[in-house]
Amino acid sequence: MRTTLDFTPFFRSSIGFDRMLNALEATSRVETADNWPPYDITKAGEDDYRITMAVAGFAQDELGISQERNVMVVSGQKAGEDKGQYLHRGIAARAFAQRFELADHIKVVGANLDKGLLTIDLKREIPEEMKPRRIEIAADGASTKGAAKQTEIGKHAA
Repeated sequence: MRTTLDFTPFFRSSIGFDRMLNALEATSRVETADNWPPYDITKAGEDDYRITMAVAGFAQDELGISQERNVMVVSGQKAGEDKGQYLHRGIAARAFAQRFELADHIKVVGANLDKGLLTIDLKREIPEEMKPRRIEIAADGASTKGAAKQTEIGKHAA
């Protein structure tokens, strides 16, 4: 059972979270998501994530991974059509395109296909200028570069 959430109060009281709220609102509107092929998402470390997708029957050259901004698309397309006569067909070989919304600064760092499992490694790489930094506080009587410039400007204005 899916419930629809109203994000209007968050839009009124938050600044700078509009992209995240829009993404949450868009996912709540999705009626039915195609869950094929099946996949797992795991957190492998503080800033490391891994998506493992079951793609049995697909060769490496029949799979594609692309990332544009904050969206990663994993797609698969069988190269040739199998013309065999099936009495029962339980192994799906249909084309697929699975979309994943990625947070800011998440990058795909590698992918591996082994025994029918496609493993995609992702990492959050925060730019140096966005990381927290410590600001030194000057002691009483100690002059900083910025304070000295302000004093000089004050003298010329008087």
